[in-house]
Amino acid sequence: MMLDRNIAAEVLARAVKTGGDFAEIFLEDTTKSNIALKSGRIESMGTAREHGAGIRVFEGTKAIYVFTNDTSREGLMECAAQAAAAVRSGKGCTPVGFSHWSTARPEEIRILPADAEAARKAEKVRAANAAARAVSPEIVQVTCGFRDVTQDVLICNTEGVFVTDRRVLSRLMISAVASDGKENQTGSCNPGAGMGFEIFEERVDPEACGRLAAEKAVTMLHADSCPAGVYPVVIDGGFGGVIFHEACGHSLEATSVAYGISEFSGKLGQQIAAPCVTAVDDGTIPGEWGSTHIDDEGMPTSKLTLIENGILVNYMIDKLGGRRMNMAPTGSGRRESYQWAPTSRMRNTYIAAGTDDEAEMIATMGTGLYAKSMGGGSVNPATGEFNFSVEVGYWVEDGKILRPVRGASLIGKGGEVLMRIDRVGKKMTMAQGMCGSASGSVPVNVGQPMIRVSSLTVGGK
Repeated sequence: MMLDRNIAAEVLARAVKTGGDFAEIFLEDTTKSNIALKSGRIESMGTAREHGAGIRVFEGTKAIYVFTNDTSREGLMECAAQAAAAVRSGKGCTPVGFSHWSTARPEEIRILPADAEAARKAEKVRAANAAARAVSPEIVQVTCGFRDVTQDVLICNTEGVFVTDRRVLSRLMISAVASDGKENQTGSCNPGAGMGFEIFEERVDPEACGRLAAEKAVTMLHADSCPAGVYPVVIDGGFGGVIFHEACGHSLEATSVAYGISEFSGKLGQQIAAPCVTAVDDGTIPGEWGSTHIDDEGMPTSKLTLIENGILVNYMIDKLGGRRMNMAPTGSGRRESYQWAPTSRMRNTYIAAGTDDEAEMIATMGTGLYAKSMGGGSVNPATGEFNFSVEVGYWVEDGKILRPVRGASLIGKGGEVLMRIDRVGKKMTMAQGMCGSASGSVPVNVGQPMIRVSSLTVGGK
């Protein structure tokens, strides 16, 4: 996929003709494929292609965004004219000559999704299904799927950026339902990576994933209801990181900070977490679900420390947010597709490994909840108030894990919870998810070591 540089320059010049002081083209060509299995049979297989371009124009801190799936010269010029028409009294700009570069690293992807036959993908899905069903006769339904995405992008702007990149994602998805004839419980396992079909050779074992999903469902089927109250809570690694993502991460994005509607607005240099907490958003980790070589504004991604020993040291900032905050962008501009204007978003966000012993955390917690696996959650960035479901939990008394419990939820405020973290384990792990926000749904990693919160509201029976 390539856009002639002369045409790109012509389109950008048209976009700033009425006084815009910055213009950008985001051109995308994406192929997505999926395979789904239900009730032991392949239910659907499909491939889709998405192609188009978005043109954005700045007028100070005002942004105009127009998109089209007509990427001919005429289509792009018309799109630029529509964006320019919304500019009334901008100061204008003189486009800078392009410096073309490519961030693609072909050696990173050994088996492109298009080169893996459908039969090989079906084989992996069937293996996961068989392993899940073999766990227990109580497993009454298993749904499995495999999805892959190959996204080629070109980004250019009036500041001289002209860059191309290829992003490849692969993900296995398993959901298992256990039933005793009276009620059902569900378990899931959805590993993914910024990899091609080699994901199954290097990172994902379909059988192990199938068993894990089924074991979660069976465990929760036989679990007691979780007691409600305020207790110490130990949250395991991997998907436990969703609590930082929701309770704190969104409140550190320029999307909310730039407007002063974040609980952490104006708090750079201040302590917002316990001294044992260091948190990072890193878009540079090779092969990870939330990594890209460049962000969706054409800027190289970065490893960004957000909180260092409890002190807030950085926000996640996109180009427009940087203008509003008078701060430099951090390579955090992301969007779902050409149909969305970019804004500041998380990438691979995690609490860094600490020095505490995991067994000691539970042994000294008294009575409380061990959240082995987290479910979904939501947050109000302005207040930091959050609510999360616990997918798999265990009740602890006198520092001993007694029994599984279900129906648990964690309720609190991000700023308060960060200050109450009193243990951070030694091994950080990540889990994959999709995050929805102002620029659509994007792949993100959430991660942390095992952590302990000294007191947290637990919702239950």
